[in-house]
Amino acid sequence: MATIMDNNTTSHSTASGNDDWKSKLNIPKKDTRPQTEDVLNIKGNTFEDFHLKRELLMGIFEAGFEKPSPIQEESIPVAITGRDILARAKNGTGKTAAFVIPTLQKIKPKVNKIQALIMVPTRELALQTSQVVRTLGKHCGISCMVTTGGTNLRDDILRLNDTVHVLVGTPGRVLDLASRKIADLSECALFIMDEADKMLSRDFKTIIEQILIFLPKNHQSLLFSATFPLTVKEFMVKHLNKPYEINLMEELTLKGITQYYAFVEERQKLHCLNTLFAKLQINQAIIFCNSTNRVELLAKKITDLGYSCYYSHARMKQQERNKVFHEFRQGKVRTLVCSDLLTRGIDIQAVNVVINFDFPKTAETYLHRIGRSGRFGHLGLAINLINWNDRFNLYKIEQELGTEIAAIPATIDKSLYVAENESTVPIPFPIEQQQLHHPQQQQQQQHPSVPNQNMMMMNQIPQQQNNPQFTAQPQHFNQQQHAIPPQMQFNQQQMTQLHPQHQQQFNPQPQF
Repeated sequence: MATIMDNNTTSHSTASGNDDWKSKLNIPKKDTRPQTEDVLNIKGNTFEDFHLKRELLMGIFEAGFEKPSPIQEESIPVAITGRDILARAKNGTGKTAAFVIPTLQKIKPKVNKIQALIMVPTRELALQTSQVVRTLGKHCGISCMVTTGGTNLRDDILRLNDTVHVLVGTPGRVLDLASRKIADLSECALFIMDEADKMLSRDFKTIIEQILIFLPKNHQSLLFSATFPLTVKEFMVKHLNKPYEINLMEELTLKGITQYYAFVEERQKLHCLNTLFAKLQINQAIIFCNSTNRVELLAKKITDLGYSCYYSHARMKQQERNKVFHEFRQGKVRTLVCSDLLTRGIDIQAVNVVINFDFPKTAETYLHRIGRSGRFGHLGLAINLINWNDRFNLYKIEQELGTEIAAIPATIDKSLYVAENESTVPIPFPIEQQQLHHPQQQQQQQHPSVPNQNMMMMNQIPQQQNNPQFTAQPQHFNQQQHAIPPQMQFNQQQMTQLHPQHQQQFNPQPQF
């Protein structure tokens, strides 16, 4: 390992020979929740074994990282050598840190140039990724800037007048800045794509290839994703130099997530959701709908039921989306209703329940949705509300993912998705204010208020909204009030029309 260290690397003996610096670190409370083998099946390396700079190790330990996950263990030492990487790993297994840590190791703080470009598909993921860079690199003297569409271009121009070492952004805005010669990428030796399958889809592929023109010819490329379609392979052949391939995806589904379905008619979905709210011990939940209109309508209905709820979708203003995302991450609201906008990479450890109010049509979408719970190998629960028209999609997704989505039982074992000690669930690092608002909006942020009624549904929010973590005290459950109505009971003739795989699983009288 010592032979592959660059000039910017602190020797292992220097980093670990004197442990006095460790005693001065502000280490957060240990996360004692059980984890699955997805993140525990490691070779036994520590972060110090990677010969990282002491300043970087300090940031890693103060972020609560103890040992590298399998994807981090595989990719960090290879990335530090300068080799291209094509890495495939499950959602929630530490992919972001797997490329952020070698990026921070290779950056030279005294060189006032953009040295790393991290491309992500959504604005929320850009905010989150830039915060990981800032958190892990807080002792390294490295400057990180996030730039996305929907924000003021003038603000980006002003910030690029100062030193920026790492640029995190969405494709359209980065291409705009590069083509205007506002962002100088001529010395950007490291090019990273997170969620590479989405980045190389029809929406972004042309823009990505245009951005590459502005990078030096011999740059290093790191591609990370949970799925690699044919477009990624084509990009690899064309643009990567003998990449080191990592595949930790022998099984597609997440082992820590228990998956159930409830077979209900469309008009009974809200009633079913209300029942779930009453009976489940929800810390935080994300509910997915298939359209923006249904997102807004459902959020209002949930609020009318007396539950705290925000919503987010692509048609909202960027400032409003940022505020919703930030406050949900901080635990100021229990439930978030959204479209597939937030299926990519969003990491909120406190989310222990995901509900597909509308069942997705593809296995890829399903995988990314349920991956919002059970982060980093912890336990989570995914519940799918399906109607008659969804039955074949359910069967198809089970076949493609090699999993079984069981009928929801009368009682769900809390040990499947509830942490014994919820105080140990890590609270996300707060996203810095300048990432949320433009400079002229800083004064408003000092006295935050609800942006407008179209952004968030906040009527009748319980007092617990101000707590950083919810203790999940469900409302009193009235068996009479929440009894399953006759409309949800399907007759035997309907049952025989289901796919054979599920004829016995759909209970004619479903109970929750």
